[in-house]
Amino acid sequence: MKRIKIIICLFLTIVLLVGCSTTTKTDKKKETKKLTIDEKVKNKMSKMTLEQKIAQMLILYSSSDTVDDDFKNTLKTYNPGGFILMQDNITTFDKTKKFVDDMQENSDIPMIISIDEEGGNVQRLLQLKDVNPTNIPYMYYLGQTNDTSLAYQVGKLTAEELRTIGVNVDYAPVLDIYSNENNKVIGKRSFGTTPDQVSNMALSYAKGLEENGVIATYKHFPGHGDTSVDSHYNLPVITKSYDELKNFELIPFKKAIESDAKIIMIGHLNFTNITSDGIPSSLSEKIITDILYKDMGYKGLVITDALNMGALTKNYTDEEIYTKTINAGTDLLLMPNGSKKAIEYIKKNISEERINKSVEKILKFKYTYLKDYKTLDKSYLNNKEHQDIINKINVNS
Repeated sequence: MKRIKIIICLFLTIVLLVGCSTTTKTDKKKETKKLTIDEKVKNKMSKMTLEQKIAQMLILYSSSDTVDDDFKNTLKTYNPGGFILMQDNITTFDKTKKFVDDMQENSDIPMIISIDEEGGNVQRLLQLKDVNPTNIPYMYYLGQTNDTSLAYQVGKLTAEELRTIGVNVDYAPVLDIYSNENNKVIGKRSFGTTPDQVSNMALSYAKGLEENGVIATYKHFPGHGDTSVDSHYNLPVITKSYDELKNFELIPFKKAIESDAKIIMIGHLNFTNITSDGIPSSLSEKIITDILYKDMGYKGLVITDALNMGALTKNYTDEEIYTKTINAGTDLLLMPNGSKKAIEYIKKNISEERINKSVEKILKFKYTYLKDYKTLDKSYLNNKEHQDIINKINVNS
């Protein structure tokens, strides 16, 4: 009888131990269950202050090349959405990379680290003082080859060189069509003079960027090609009708949307026969919400061109610019004039519901495309493979 009791006790002990072990494993599985992107976004947004949500909509700029205590405090307090690297921020290779690394390390949410790297006269990377990145010709010369495979390779080499300093978003390619010979602001930054040439080459270039770790930004919607006015200084006026745009300027953008464009930049352009009120496209609900989102079916992020450009600042206050562009449908504000002031204006004029709509898109983008980002070492800069690619482009064509 004693033996039977001992056996029963041993049996119950084993059952209890197995049960505890199973429970522990189950609990651990629950604890380590990987959140979906939507769950991660919802969880993050539930913990963010309104100011932090607004900050996610801002792509900042600064004349500094280091993360000082003031900047560090801004990063930790507000978690701004991103930063654009300009000439002042790009010094030596190690210092520039450290600047980017410090921004990411002091931000709780991955930052968009962006740059204007197109080729020709728009190549910020060439500002590096102690190394020699590949000098990429104007995209017009690449376009003349009509070689989409070569366009992909140029996009790939651009992504590889940008990743050496931690850039994850490039404000390229230009989808503007070079249709006005007096257009000096776009000119040879364009891939060509026809919608098909621009579409085929630009989309191949963008594929090269994105398949190698850098997200493309298609610009300048709805099309900056048919004007001779530089929006850095004044507001260009374009008198084309919507039907004319659909049959020409909008074709590359439509094809980009069909190819899963993730970011589209809105230009500061006045389409008088479309908006009728003289408002720049970057502040226009008709252009952004009605045409880009509704008519063209775009679902990605919308970013403004730089908000400190004369096309806007000569006609609107900062408060008017931020309020109008967000109400028009913009998600990301590029280069607002002071992050704290911008947050104050947006908090005052925009509902939290509208802010949440953009922040949800921004966080989904970041957790989808920036989470596995890895930098590359500087041996990629101007290496033989990259030089061989560039040598296939005839700049005398």
